[in-house]
Amino acid sequence: MIMMMALACISYSSMAQGSSNDRNADTDVRERIHFGVKAGLNSSNVYDSQDEEFNTDPKLGLAVGVFVTVPIGRFLGVQPELLFSQKGFKASGQLLGGAYDFKRTTNYIDVPLFVTLKPIPLLTILAGPQYSYLMKRTDEYTVGTTDIVQQEAFENQNLRKNTLCFVGGIDLNIKRIVIGARAGWDLQNNDGDGNSSTPRYKNAWIQGTLGFRI
Repeated sequence: MIMMMALACISYSSMAQGSSNDRNADTDVRERIHFGVKAGLNSSNVYDSQDEEFNTDPKLGLAVGVFVTVPIGRFLGVQPELLFSQKGFKASGQLLGGAYDFKRTTNYIDVPLFVTLKPIPLLTILAGPQYSYLMKRTDEYTVGTTDIVQQEAFENQNLRKNTLCFVGGIDLNIKRIVIGARAGWDLQNNDGDGNSSTPRYKNAWIQGTLGFRI
């Protein structure tokens, strides 16, 4: 009887250890290549204006795209992404004695290339450069009860369409779900060679997304 109990305990212990190893293998995917999709929101604003009276407030915009994680061992890797990203700002003030509100929305294609640090399966730390291509700008003016919407395609505008940025953040990995947080800012002004009449500024934003790994 004692021998049978001992064999049963050994068998149970072996099964439990095997189950624990299987769970670890399922949850620790740091050495696997993954593709994924993500969607969320940007809260963006601008900085470095040459006009000290050009005061702005943040605005919300859409962020949606795809990513791929490529491991370089267990703890390091790279993660390129391709995103459609809306940025911009809001402003208000006085014009000819009346109040006005102004909102600018800029649509970008963002291509960040992150270096990733993966200290534990749950957490990924990311940082790296980002290339942003400006597709469209929409300006909305409200003066009294009048709304004016103006869209620019930039064919004849001296605005920078290709911008170098820096982005950093973290991902929380919960099985196939990825909760992402980012902060980014432009490294170049928006006004091309400096002759544009638009206010000079750089974009800055924080981003929250929910993703799914395949």
